[in-house]
Amino acid sequence: MQICLVGYMTAGKSTLGELLAQKMELPFADLDQRIADEAQISVHEYIRTKGELSFRKLEREVLHRELGAENVLALGGGTPCYYDNMDVALEQSFVVYLQWSIRTLVSRIENELSSRPLFDGVNKSDLPEFVAKHVFDRRPYYEKAHHIVFCDGKTEEQICAEIRTACKKHQV
Repeated sequence: MQICLVGYMTAGKSTLGELLAQKMELPFADLDQRIADEAQISVHEYIRTKGELSFRKLEREVLHRELGAENVLALGGGTPCYYDNMDVALEQSFVVYLQWSIRTLVSRIENELSSRPLFDGVNKSDLPEFVAKHVFDRRPYYEKAHHIVFCDGKTEEQICAEIRTACKKHQV
């Protein structure tokens, strides 16, 4: 069984993915980390030096290799929105969308602005509007997921429990 976690940046895909994997006694993998390992530089640096198009091509190649494994796999925030990535993930794994309010995402992103290349040049006062538009653009891809978890107001334990219940319900 493979569970893919999707959602906007800072949605907790990696943090929740590690906890979920532990609870389900599965390995955990982070797509961005796999890409960084292969490229031998951070995703942030890769995008800055080689551009987003080059990154998205490499991301697709690595994703296709990773799909179908027995694990919990955290995808990058934009991964589902490019090429056929979401459709292939839906065919080969159980996809869960970690959905948060714009307010929560903005408050999390504010703490990580310097490490997020997408926000280079975005004024902090424009962040809520920028994030809202970006999430709006990505939502059609995210909402294709087999299951959506509305995360605001829930603990990590509650979110993991909901995902585990959804897996059982969908006989994953």
